[in-house]
Amino acid sequence: AFREQLAEKLRREQLPRAVRYLVCADPPGPRIGNGGSTLHALRCLEEQYGDQWTSFTVLLIHSGGYSQRLPSASALGKIFTALPLGEPVYQMLELKLAMYIDFPRHMKPGVLVTCSDDIELYSTGVTETITFDKPGFTALAHPSDLAVGTTHGVFVLDPSSFSGKGGLEYGSCYRFLHKPDVENMHQSGAVCVRGDHPQLSSPGSCGDSAMASQCVYTDSVFYMDHSTAQQLLEFYKQMGTLGCEIDAYGDFLQALGPGATPDYTKNTSNVSKEDSGLVAVRQQLYSLLQGTALNVIVLNNSQFYHIGTTQEYLFHFTAESKLRFELGLQPVAFSIFPDSAKTLDQLSIIQSILEPGCVIGPGSVIEYSRIGPEVSVGKGSIVSGCYINFNVDIPSGCFLSSVSVKMTDRVEYVTMVFGVGDDLKKSVKSVSGIHSLQFFGASLPECLDLWSLEASDQLFSSEDTRLGLWTARIFPLCSTLSESVRMSLNMLNSVQHKSAFKLSGFQLLSVEEMLTYKDVEDMLKFRKQIYGEICLQRQKEKSDY
Repeated sequence: AFREQLAEKLRREQLPRAVRYLVCADPPGPRIGNGGSTLHALRCLEEQYGDQWTSFTVLLIHSGGYSQRLPSASALGKIFTALPLGEPVYQMLELKLAMYIDFPRHMKPGVLVTCSDDIELYSTGVTETITFDKPGFTALAHPSDLAVGTTHGVFVLDPSSFSGKGGLEYGSCYRFLHKPDVENMHQSGAVCVRGDHPQLSSPGSCGDSAMASQCVYTDSVFYMDHSTAQQLLEFYKQMGTLGCEIDAYGDFLQALGPGATPDYTKNTSNVSKEDSGLVAVRQQLYSLLQGTALNVIVLNNSQFYHIGTTQEYLFHFTAESKLRFELGLQPVAFSIFPDSAKTLDQLSIIQSILEPGCVIGPGSVIEYSRIGPEVSVGKGSIVSGCYINFNVDIPSGCFLSSVSVKMTDRVEYVTMVFGVGDDLKKSVKSVSGIHSLQFFGASLPECLDLWSLEASDQLFSSEDTRLGLWTARIFPLCSTLSESVRMSLNMLNSVQHKSAFKLSGFQLLSVEEMLTYKDVEDMLKFRKQIYGEICLQRQKEKSDY
């Protein structure tokens, strides 16, 4: 999927031509986390380019993961999330390249590591540059509320190397904390008092001015020079296989700085799967990296945004968010949109074709879709990759995303539907526990009754005992895209109105299975058709003037 999308961008000249693009999938076997993926990617670089890579400046973007908190990105990749910006639209990949465009020329050979669903915006003085030229690791740091610090990495800065003034400062880090609690931040000396410009980060910032003056410096992008990367690669080759999930932030950065201690290696409280080998691998990484410098580039005038969840995505794209203002996000980007509906500003229409007569409620995002004249969409909903050519009211707070699948030799369609707040990560161990799973405000057993489905182990696709909305086989497979949207909306309607809708006659898939059987080519073909029509319309508009 990634290679195909990259090739298409290069064909359309939407990416820099002189850059080499390499896609590396994790090796088969158990999950290895983004830390393991980093090591594996270094190995791929060496295999692909041999000694040449010693002179490369590399941007390494983690874009795996199931994207369970924003499933519209699951099938084709988070790094290809479309933004409501540009003609044709930009995706996260282009935004990343634009944001980091000044880095390579001030960078010695090495690797810059970043995620695919975060955005770092900063301003620096005319004479200030961000330079990655020191041995060891160098990380960007952003002032954040303490609440933000609990879900990120936090730097304990060396006070002697750092004044807290100016837009950009180079300092050294005494110690790195991974997702610390507030008490831990205070005890470790990570909490600073903000200067004259308290930068409150939106959602969840505290209004109390005394609190607001306290901040911690949180992580985002980090760089390692080539010799450090080489050291990690040698370690990986010597290990052979990892067999456990390593975190590039937690397990690399916690080993660094003069104040590092090996205590974290034994703390497995926030690891998704308990692994026997994890503690051992962490300890080996600790002894390998211990004593390596952690340099910090403090961007006092910066803001870190994350758009990895449905809530964040809706907030930043449709509300009066700072990000929307700073990037100039558009209510309608590269779409065919009827004049009659142009009154609403609080929405986000991305590469879609909407017919006159349709109504889109405020706070909703529509991407890569065709919406017919008799469709109304409520408030705060997400519609992705759908074709809706029938009369329907899509409720508020609805998440709707279609996937092309190929289980036999022909393409079929299945549409996932949820409430935007539904928790797709949540799972229970046995069928007796499924009443705690919520689907659009109703308990799952209640829904199954309405759909004439039996609650049993067979209802879930997962091999292990993870029973949740991700693995529930509840979505009907259909022969056309619009039919699959219609059936899934019927399911939702039945739950909303507590009226029966029999699913027992359909072949049913879970989200997990949709991704296993997805047909990338067909999904991209649908997007391309929309793209082609919009381009034609644009040419026609030009010739009309």
